[in-house]
Amino acid sequence: MYISVIGHGRSGKTTLFKALSGVESAQGYSEGDSIISIDVPDERVEELTKIFKPKKSTYARIELADTVAIEEGNLKDSTISAKTLQKMRTSDAFILTLKYFDGAVFEDLEKDFHGIVSEFILADMVQIENRLERIKKQGGKKENTALLQEEALLAQCLAHVNDGRVLSTLDLSDSDGKALRGFRFLSQKPMMIVVNCSEENMGQAASMSERLAHTATGYPVIYACARLESELAMMGADEQETFMAEFAIEESIRGRLIRLAFETLGLISFLTVGDDECRAWPIRKGMSAQEAAGAIHSDLAARFIRAETMSYGDFMKHGSIAECKKAGVWRLEGKTYIVQDGDILSVRAGN
Repeated sequence: MYISVIGHGRSGKTTLFKALSGVESAQGYSEGDSIISIDVPDERVEELTKIFKPKKSTYARIELADTVAIEEGNLKDSTISAKTLQKMRTSDAFILTLKYFDGAVFEDLEKDFHGIVSEFILADMVQIENRLERIKKQGGKKENTALLQEEALLAQCLAHVNDGRVLSTLDLSDSDGKALRGFRFLSQKPMMIVVNCSEENMGQAASMSERLAHTATGYPVIYACARLESELAMMGADEQETFMAEFAIEESIRGRLIRLAFETLGLISFLTVGDDECRAWPIRKGMSAQEAAGAIHSDLAARFIRAETMSYGDFMKHGSIAECKKAGVWRLEGKTYIVQDGDILSVRAGN
């Protein structure tokens, strides 16, 4: 997962990035930008590690980027560097930070949300128009079926964004959806919204977030005080417990957003266990056992025979693989088996 934290200047997006990453700053990949990898907390890996005592434990990981501030006209006018824009296009999702402090009211949240969405739509519009222009030059006199199909699809996309609508709301067939993947349109990507409130505004932030969710249809909205959360992220475990109790924080923004990211992107995790490693593997919900094997290594998918499978819950209930076999909850599954969240898999592959 690669997720970019975005927002207008002074929205607190860098403070939110600190709260999520737990670091003051990270390695820059472009001017003004930072990126870091963070582990996805998973109690199942922790519990399995206690049982198997492997040489190492590996969690699912998220690459998190703090991008430069986005202001009106930046994306359309290319005043953001091409490298940063490309990184944004490769993102799997965005976390949009909206300012709800220093006197901000609901109308400001709406305005800032629509401002970012409009920038995405304009950037996609420019990208589509440029591609259509190149198609016209490529077409020449000889009819090219593939180019004609691409042209028709992009013309449909252009009409959609010209109406001020994001591409994520365009109804596409599976084949058309696949054809557009390479363009990595900004307005087609999932986005989570964080209403960044002050400590004083925390009481009103919940109702503001609910109101915004009606305006920002299709985008999940949560709220947090990024300043408090960033302080929390820098503390030790004992200090965190006291701090959370003092400010009535039930769960850190990091935990909430990681869970929301999995839901928004349609991800689950399967598990592998052993003396060498206990590991969580994130995959798209609905993947088959053979496709899941490919997440471990492409050769395993190509040479897939069967998957030894049991649920994490069953394993913890019975205490060992041997006892799971006795109880009849360990089983062999074929290529088409749909992997479930928390499945413990061991892939059998041919030579």
